[in-house]
Amino acid sequence: MTGAPGDAAGSVAPAPGADASAATTRRRVLVVTLDTIADRMAGPAIRAWEISRALAPEHDVRLVTFGRCTRQGEGFEARHIGVGDFRSEVDASDVVVVQGFVFNAFDWLQTVEQVLVVDLYDPFQLETLEVDRYKPTDERHRALAFALGELSLQVRRGDLFLCASRRQRDLWIGHLAAAGRINPETYDADPSLASLITIVPFGTSAEPPRQERRAVKGVTAGIAETDKVVLWGGGVYNWFDPLTLVHAVDRVRRTVPEVRLYFLGMKHPNPDVPEMAVATRTRALSDELGLTGRHVFFNEDWVAYERRADHLLDADVGVSCHFPHVETEFSFRTRILDYLWTGLPIVTTAGDSFAELVAARGLGRVVPPEDADALADALEELLVDRDGAATAARDAVREVAPEFTWPVVLAPLVEFCRTPRRAADAARIAAEREAAASGSVTPRPGVRALAAAARRDAGAAVRHLRAGGVRQVVAKVRWRLARRR
Repeated sequence: MTGAPGDAAGSVAPAPGADASAATTRRRVLVVTLDTIADRMAGPAIRAWEISRALAPEHDVRLVTFGRCTRQGEGFEARHIGVGDFRSEVDASDVVVVQGFVFNAFDWLQTVEQVLVVDLYDPFQLETLEVDRYKPTDERHRALAFALGELSLQVRRGDLFLCASRRQRDLWIGHLAAAGRINPETYDADPSLASLITIVPFGTSAEPPRQERRAVKGVTAGIAETDKVVLWGGGVYNWFDPLTLVHAVDRVRRTVPEVRLYFLGMKHPNPDVPEMAVATRTRALSDELGLTGRHVFFNEDWVAYERRADHLLDADVGVSCHFPHVETEFSFRTRILDYLWTGLPIVTTAGDSFAELVAARGLGRVVPPEDADALADALEELLVDRDGAATAARDAVREVAPEFTWPVVLAPLVEFCRTPRRAADAARIAAEREAAASGSVTPRPGVRALAAAARRDAGAAVRHLRAGGVRQVVAKVRWRLARRR
């Protein structure tokens, strides 16, 4: 991939036209997510689903979740499991792909012989700083401690780590180095470290989008078929900046009266996840400016994964706004992939890897954070196609979009699973662990102690599960019991 966030060393795709599966030994691959697997899925579940689908032609794949599962797999098995079933699922596998908060709950993962692939596409230790920003300080410290404890266990045991961009790869190399995973064994095996950590961005469908029926224009009350729709293509979370966008639309409506801002998903697919503070503030600001139902519209549900094209293809511009946070620096805004998939010109705030891509490849416009005037100018330019700006952006988007399809971005993981292997330092780490257990070596203090303290707070654990919610609190308590099995 040329110039894209996912163009890492070690990203090896199969040779064009080659039938790699013909010479590949079928493995038993277990993919683990904490999220709900259903028609309406959040990002982690979508990623786990697509990983499973990509590996299924060559391997026997099982996608499991501790949450709800109401969707049938496509060439693979998808199902809910209880905590008591997890050990047998792992034991029956050759390769296990995990994401989220799993290692803190199941200490025995450190000692299994299976090849473990750890998906680090979501830097949750940074995300938690913003998610809990308005909570009591001691609660925030406990939450961060839990996240760091989970991360320390992941980087200690993983055989291959996945990340979403070059920026993220730099971040995770720092964590791996601090954990002692960049050492003579791993360095001598591969000085580029591509065999230890590789870039596997979030992806989008290789199939062209198809609109089965209109979902916004001419359907939503107040939005005509001839209106200009600016789409906010995902949830409204505290680390995003929809407020500046609402102010920008208030400016744009004076020169482009047919502008309509449509928020695609106000309600998280997990019913236990409450609405975030910024979502409430966005509604209030829109009401205060007299925009709600006239120029700003809120979809109160979460659009089914397979039906999102109906909404995206009704839009004229895709937008993503965020604050200049450290979370932004290492984020990977998956909603922008849907804009690429459906050929939308993109307006985004500067500061993340996608903003660099938009600017470098001419995919739309990049604006400074919290600058409503600059944002309004960019939106107006693309909505009216001033000097062919929107036409040029759409052409560029069509050129770049294939680089981010799931078959392309998952190629490194597909290749790895053909010949999976333990990390080069796995034997030494296992020997050190056995020595520590026998008492001949004193375990290192620090992060482990931090993680142990955090594990005593089951509430902090659930608040930082990606899916969240009351049901996950119950599940987390059961996980604590499962650690003894």
